[in-house]
Amino acid sequence: MKSGSPRSTTSRLRAAAAAVVALAMGTAGLTALTGTASAAADGVAVQYRTSATGATADQAEPWLKVRNTGDGALQLSAVKVRYYFKADSAGAAYRFACSWAVKGCSNITGTFGTLANPTATADRYLDIGFTAGAGSLAPGADTGDMQLRFHRSDWQQLNQSDDYSFSPSRTSYADWSKITAQVSGSTVWGTAPEGNDPTDPPTDPPTDPPTGGLSLFDDFNYTGSGDPKISANGWNVRSNSGGPGVPGATWSPENVTFASSGGNSVMNLRTSTAGTAESTKQAEVLTKAMKFRNGTYAARVRFSDAPVSGPDGDHLVQTFFTINDLKAPMADDYAEYDFEYLPNGGWGEPSNILYTTSWETYNPDPWQVVNQHTESRQSYAGWHDLVLTIDNSSIKYYVDGQLFGTHDAAYLPERPMSINFNQWLIDLAGQTSTTPRAYDEQVDYVLHVKDQVLTPAQVTTKVSAYRTAGTTFEDTVPAG
Repeated sequence: MKSGSPRSTTSRLRAAAAAVVALAMGTAGLTALTGTASAAADGVAVQYRTSATGATADQAEPWLKVRNTGDGALQLSAVKVRYYFKADSAGAAYRFACSWAVKGCSNITGTFGTLANPTATADRYLDIGFTAGAGSLAPGADTGDMQLRFHRSDWQQLNQSDDYSFSPSRTSYADWSKITAQVSGSTVWGTAPEGNDPTDPPTDPPTDPPTGGLSLFDDFNYTGSGDPKISANGWNVRSNSGGPGVPGATWSPENVTFASSGGNSVMNLRTSTAGTAESTKQAEVLTKAMKFRNGTYAARVRFSDAPVSGPDGDHLVQTFFTINDLKAPMADDYAEYDFEYLPNGGWGEPSNILYTTSWETYNPDPWQVVNQHTESRQSYAGWHDLVLTIDNSSIKYYVDGQLFGTHDAAYLPERPMSINFNQWLIDLAGQTSTTPRAYDEQVDYVLHVKDQVLTPAQVTTKVSAYRTAGTTFEDTVPAG
């Protein structure tokens, strides 16, 4: 994992965007799929306006309100609103931002995705979601203003005239059926472009995983970092120097331990420091082989907001990711897919934030990146089920069974990767005390199924089957 933020400055993205390989995308005619759904017990209506009314603009500004049209309280965390648009080029990447919101921008998330059935006016979408901090709406109440915007990551002009959900005449709030809304996975408002029902994942996904499939499963049933089974099972406990993290810090095998939690053996990664580079010890465990590419990656990970001892506040990164080597600056066959939790902020963020990031390439010096990320600004302390799926069309990230982010086909891997877990410090600026402190990240299991996309429910079923059979380790994934 590199030591740079998944976000970057406009100038850096402009310079790096040229490295993205454009992918051809088809178009299809546009017709209405369904009429506006009638209000139900958990119904909503979506109102839209925009202040960016030009056919071209630096950024799109879909300002929204969500109203509870049902007869009971509506938890906003169950609501997903989808805005449809046409990408300006096949490889274009986009960034979401919230300028102001009555519910608080920290309680609003934005995730970009690619439509399964592109049309003449829509091949991408922006999903707007809510964290638990957004609260609920009483019957008849609305969210108030959500002044949202998005732009190309290279800050090239947007052509809004061919965007399905855009309307230049909507300069004041009014109901708008070309934006869809879901409640708990069921569409209750709006008309999607043809063939693009927004339900994702399906409301009733199958729970039995596909039969067969070459797999890696590890329950991390080891005695310590020196257990010879760790190396025999294809893992490396890092001890070599280098990034990411604080220059001069040590990657310490002794900071990788194993314990029992909830009846299962778990791996514990500890980062400790006394406020100096020399006292900072970080932890990483990774597969020795780069042999993982398309398919499903899953792990159950416990993130921590506070140290196990000492003062809090360090700019910590807790991770689960896949990666291969950067052969040259801006090499287009590089790949990396991250879950990164920053419990105390960092990279310009003031507090806890979870990133999922898909990388096309980067240049370490000067720092330039081509990537796509999704973020959520809230606490993720505790155990979480993390699932990453990669097929030939998109990269999807799930947290606790819910779709967290969908990233574009432009970021698909071109070479196999390793599987990694690490915990490290961005810098020593978050907490300047010289009092020793330590932070823990724990991992219950890891699973990879080659060339098969499993739902989160299917992952749970497959892991349960391994444990029922008493299997603590299996690796049938071929090398290369």
